[in-house]
Amino acid sequence: MQAEATRAQPEAVEAWCDGACSGNPGPGAWGAVLRFRGHERELCGFDPETTNNRMELMGAIGVLEALKRGCAVHLHTDSQYVCKGIQEWLPNWIRRGWKTAGGKPVLNRDLWERLAAQVARHQVRWQWVRGHSGIALNERVDQIARDCLARGRAGGVAA
Repeated sequence: MQAEATRAQPEAVEAWCDGACSGNPGPGAWGAVLRFRGHERELCGFDPETTNNRMELMGAIGVLEALKRGCAVHLHTDSQYVCKGIQEWLPNWIRRGWKTAGGKPVLNRDLWERLAAQVARHQVRWQWVRGHSGIALNERVDQIARDCLARGRAGGVAA
């Protein structure tokens, strides 16, 4: 009976993500670290023409899309845009037909819809952390994103 209850619980994943952009807009990248059952996995992606906010969103999307089944994810990001957007602004944007409070179209709607679809698959606990404040894993995902950006600009990472 205990084993059945344990199997019913979603797997716990700790994740960190960050985005980086050279110019805004300009080339950009995102980086992430996932920790699961004592294992660790690094992820990154590059876009030759993007914005910092899009890369921050892609970091969170990349984490959640990498998970093959529904998980309980503790997701750390230094992006207020991502944290507030997914937790506070998204329901109102949807209610208003993807318009801001000022009546303008929501920027990055394609990525917000993609993120919302992934959030629906998982139990996500969002945690904002202050960027560049010495938090080891946040500094690490920032470095992964910057390294990916450098490789992408040099032609070493597929978009």
